[in-house]
Amino acid sequence: MQQRAFDFIPRTSTIFGEGSFERLGSIAQSLGFRRVLIVSDPGIAKSGFVARAVKMLWDAGSTVFTFHDFGANPDTAMVQACHDHAVPLMIDSIIGLGGGSSMDLAKAVNFLLTNGGVMEDYQGHGKATRPMYPMIGIPTTAGTGSEAQSYCIVSDAVTHIKMACGDPQAAFRVAILDPLLTVSQPADVTASSGYDALSHAVESFVCTKRTSMSRMFAREAFRLVDSNFEKILRDPNDVEARGAMLLGSHFAGAAIENSMLGATHACANPLTAHFGTTHGVAIAMLLQHVVRWNKSHADYDELLPYLTERLQELAAIADMPRDLRSAGIDSALFETLSKEAGEQWTGKHNPRPFDAAGAMEIYQCAY
Repeated sequence: MQQRAFDFIPRTSTIFGEGSFERLGSIAQSLGFRRVLIVSDPGIAKSGFVARAVKMLWDAGSTVFTFHDFGANPDTAMVQACHDHAVPLMIDSIIGLGGGSSMDLAKAVNFLLTNGGVMEDYQGHGKATRPMYPMIGIPTTAGTGSEAQSYCIVSDAVTHIKMACGDPQAAFRVAILDPLLTVSQPADVTASSGYDALSHAVESFVCTKRTSMSRMFAREAFRLVDSNFEKILRDPNDVEARGAMLLGSHFAGAAIENSMLGATHACANPLTAHFGTTHGVAIAMLLQHVVRWNKSHADYDELLPYLTERLQELAAIADMPRDLRSAGIDSALFETLSKEAGEQWTGKHNPRPFDAAGAMEIYQCAY
């Protein structure tokens, strides 16, 4: 493969290890956090992690505020609600604590609080013209790898179409990866988020924006996730496997940050928008079919010679729906879904040229 030019600038310091969460107070203090907003979904708030974070930050001399009023797949209305909550608090820093939704909302509200306007103003890359608040990302799931990326994904509250909003300033200053925080996640979240991490490694490895740097991250991400996914499904308390999954998810996020994704994510997003399909579940129904569809334009053998069979096997082990039909997806909407998939930004970087017609083929194969 001809080596593509790249510019690798790691903007996030990564701290990994069991118990690393306990360093939050000192890390925040070293970054000058004084008035901190913790963005964390209601489930994580109930887990006790937020209370622990608040105590560590207060002990380190920070004033702490929290926001929990949002759900999965953050939309523009949720971002606006967080903005309205935070404005009078005069914060100077943000912590995203939780899954990908918490990470995305933390980044999204940072745009509005520091640069004004609405989320639509930041669709694309590099739209922030003023300094953004420093942030710390603390994932509690091994899935999105959002803590390694400078993009946030936000849905339009009306159309439910997902927007990618990115800027170098939107990267977390520090990512704290503590596998102990992932042990308590529900089994279905472990399964769907883990499969999502796997897909990030697979798609970024062959996308048209891939470089030797992104492939290095993707290759190691795939190895870690493939080797440990079954282990955590069998034994959720296997902290060593949890750590490997968390690190694999992070490396896959770094691979995306330095390349892009492909047709699987382009086809998955409309399923979530129209049917509320969990993102990782949608990915699991599509990925093996996209790999087959791409075979004439992409070489996956360096990851695994029998990749499609392995992807199918892992989806079955994770008890994912076998196909779109069994998941209740109405084939009468394929034309609409295909049109929207063909317009997704990730599809533009698929190794095989991808459009609405290609999306239709993939949906039909997955049905």
